[in-house]
Amino acid sequence: MAENKKAVQRRIKAVKSTQQITKAMKMVDAAKLRRAQARVLAARPYARELARTLGRLVAAGAGKNHPLLSRQPEGTPTVAYVVITADRGLAGAFNINVIRRAHAAIEAEARPVKLICIGRKGRDYFVKRKIQPVLEFVNLGDNMTFALARQIVSKIVELYLSGEVDEVRLIYTEFINAVTQRPVETQLLPVQPATREEEGQAQVEYIYEPSPEEVLNTLVPRFAETVFYQALLESKASEHGARMTAMGNATDNAQEMIAKLTLAYNRARQAAITREISEIVGGANALQG
Repeated sequence: MAENKKAVQRRIKAVKSTQQITKAMKMVDAAKLRRAQARVLAARPYARELARTLGRLVAAGAGKNHPLLSRQPEGTPTVAYVVITADRGLAGAFNINVIRRAHAAIEAEARPVKLICIGRKGRDYFVKRKIQPVLEFVNLGDNMTFALARQIVSKIVELYLSGEVDEVRLIYTEFINAVTQRPVETQLLPVQPATREEEGQAQVEYIYEPSPEEVLNTLVPRFAETVFYQALLESKASEHGARMTAMGNATDNAQEMIAKLTLAYNRARQAAITREISEIVGGANALQG
């Protein structure tokens, strides 16, 4: 019985230690989530307005031959999937949900597929399944900057302009709120500006200086960079939200386990005390007899 009590005490100590870690991780990711969420919400209006501006330029007839807007593939078209995951785990179903979405898209794709991985978790998953990415970017940290997005997009655009891939699609996690995130898929290249129906606003005549073509040549690569940057921000905010929720659940589960183990320890202790009292009373009665 004494050994049983010691074992329970060791388990209680171990669970309390784990609870302290999960609680600290929850607090850290809660702080990171606030900053990441603010950046996501700040970036969305800019991306939306850039898409509208680009859509108006294309509707006016500018950039018909721009290579990032349309390009005729030679032979069988090849599609590249850019899969954005985290470098670390302990984030609930965050990584596996986006990986499943990407895996299903690749399996259903009739065209030749090439893979680009952002994040170590996605890279490791596909490498283990003998799907080698043509580009990989890991250990990017928590500070997703526009400069970083531009650097990655430049590599992807090189693949596209060289004809190695004819379409590039993004698969990432869209941030809804701290407890809700969803995997989504969108096209990065060729660039797809907003249509007039998607703009949802009255049409206004614009004057572009120096010319619509020159403005478009500047906006098209910037739009691709913005779409990718938005995906990075959405994914990072989703990661922090998922990890905060997972660590919160782990902390609560640890508290329940501690309560159950404490109850088991108290029962074992009470049983030992009762047995000792019974032995003392029995010994006293034997002496009196």
